[in-house]
Amino acid sequence: MTRAAMIRFLAGAGCSAAALAAAAETFVVPPELWDRPRSGRAVLEQPAIRQAVNAWRALPGARLVVRHGPGQEAVLAAEELRSWLAALAIEPGRIALRNDLKPSEPLRLEVIRDETNK
Repeated sequence: MTRAAMIRFLAGAGCSAAALAAAAETFVVPPELWDRPRSGRAVLEQPAIRQAVNAWRALPGARLVVRHGPGQEAVLAAEELRSWLAALAIEPGRIALRNDLKPSEPLRLEVIRDETNK
């Protein structure tokens, strides 16, 4: 899938701005994503990731936070997800990693509204 096709896919799968009224939304990334080879298409086909990206796109200036637990596997998965998000046209400066989950918790994507752009 080309980058342009991915962007069109994201735009076509959009969600309404009214559903994004909350200051932050959290989406759980299923652990099964890490059990198989990944591609841009495979990453975007994950509903939680697609929903998080759509929520981010609907909020100008918003940030995406990849929340993860301690340990090398969790950190590597979070860094890989950040790389996929950047490859899928999300500004790298708008993606942060946060190590604040328990070891047993799956990765989460959180969309944080930029309070200065309300």
